[in-house]
Amino acid sequence: MLNQFSRTSLLLGNEAMDKLKNARVAVFGIGGVGGYTVEALARSGVGTFDLIDDDKVCLTNINRQIIATIKTVGKYKVDVMKERILEINPRAVVHTHQCFYLPDTAEEFDFSQYSYVVDAIDTVSAKIDLVIRAQEASVPIISCMGAGNKLDPTMLEVTDIYKTSICPLAKVMRKELRTRGVKNLKVVYSKEPARKPLEDMSISCKKHCICPPGTERKCTDRRAIPGSTAFVPPVAGLIIAGEVIKDLTGVR
Repeated sequence: MLNQFSRTSLLLGNEAMDKLKNARVAVFGIGGVGGYTVEALARSGVGTFDLIDDDKVCLTNINRQIIATIKTVGKYKVDVMKERILEINPRAVVHTHQCFYLPDTAEEFDFSQYSYVVDAIDTVSAKIDLVIRAQEASVPIISCMGAGNKLDPTMLEVTDIYKTSICPLAKVMRKELRTRGVKNLKVVYSKEPARKPLEDMSISCKKHCICPPGTERKCTDRRAIPGSTAFVPPVAGLIIAGEVIKDLTGVR
């Protein structure tokens, strides 16, 4: 029967589409990367989602986050993303977790329930904990390295964490994962050297914070505000979605 996923089914086949329908994917971080990952997975027919993020949409998110518009500023990202998923596929099941994932909050999540885990968060301690818990539960995971301060999406690639170079976040992850005995991790990263953002205080969140009321982790608390674009984080998110779909279905 013709449906919203028919064009995908022409490439993947009915068996693969059933696997996607029955899959449960947890996406940690619904920002510039994670939002586009969820978007592509929803449009590919993934049946169940867990969305984890404690942020609200900010005006400065509009340049790169698919859920960010003038109308959604001030709303929780997981709520906006859930609504968007259900507009694509009303039969999807969406679990929202309005929290900031850290080792301290990890016990709230049962990783054995997931078919796949996507790490699209920034905090190193949280990323490492996600990797360890997913691998302990024998659940595949893919992790995004740094996507800020980059201008060339063609420099993004998929590889193992121990084959990465250039990216400072990947360097830290390599070291920390090695000390913990983690032997491999699929990642998306960029070989493009990070650019230094302009020091323009007239447009800096450090001087002009516009975080919505109730925001717990404000930009003013960050050591540095990275620059970003409408085409690097989203491309990373779409690449991740492609890897998840291929791994879940076995179609290459």
